[in-house]
Amino acid sequence: MENQRWPVELERRHVLGGTAALAGAVLLGGAADLADPEAAQAAVKRPYVYKRGQWGARKPKVAATVLDRRPDHIVIHHTASPNSKHYGTSHAAALSRSIQAFHMDKNGWDDIGEQFTISRGGYIMEGRNRTLAAVKARNHVVGAQTANENSHTLGIENEGTYTSAVPTARLWNALIDLCAWLCDHYGLNPYSAIVGHRDYNSTQCPGDKLYSMLPKLRASAAKRMAAAGTGVHLSDHVTPLRTRLRGTPPAPRFPYDDGPALGPEDPTR
Repeated sequence: MENQRWPVELERRHVLGGTAALAGAVLLGGAADLADPEAAQAAVKRPYVYKRGQWGARKPKVAATVLDRRPDHIVIHHTASPNSKHYGTSHAAALSRSIQAFHMDKNGWDDIGEQFTISRGGYIMEGRNRTLAAVKARNHVVGAQTANENSHTLGIENEGTYTSAVPTARLWNALIDLCAWLCDHYGLNPYSAIVGHRDYNSTQCPGDKLYSMLPKLRASAAKRMAAAGTGVHLSDHVTPLRTRLRGTPPAPRFPYDDGPALGPEDPTR
């Protein structure tokens, strides 16, 4: 019963956030977040991220592994689920619970695989346990989202299937906000750090349409960082990873089938 009350609270907070949220902008955190000295010193402001307790996350089978170093790449995914027209916080919370249930019950993983999930309504949810605490400390929590590369990559799942459709404006704006903040916070160059799942594994993820938008995502994140006066050196002459898409990988067979997420070189599941 407790989990069923969370979406109502999320909706209340969304209404209190005012018209900016309705326009698709990502809300900043509350007073506690603004009082955080580390958050106050960041060049790019942290977008509002709903914590696991807010979306009703289950307890993980095992606490996530946290490495004392930063990730070096941000991997963009799509969930390979329907392009829902439900844009509220209740749906966003239910999406994260559904993904977690699939990952833990069907895949047998320790927890939800990705570090962050963005709904089509533009709501950013904390994914794998200990993610926000690890990011705050500029460490890396190991997820299950890019096979054989989880020890150094952070994954963002974007709700929907983007083989022929494009993301909603709300999702896209939230993705820019999140990537700009993460790159600034970790000292990463968005032109080289932001990649697609298919750049590491043979998969259609994040879909042809969203993948084709990654150059724009990198540039938008860099522009946001430059406007904030970030100290990260930015250059548009950095070559991202070369895609490892080979032939035509099979289309997603079911929701959340977005390609290889775990391999023998990964330290946890």
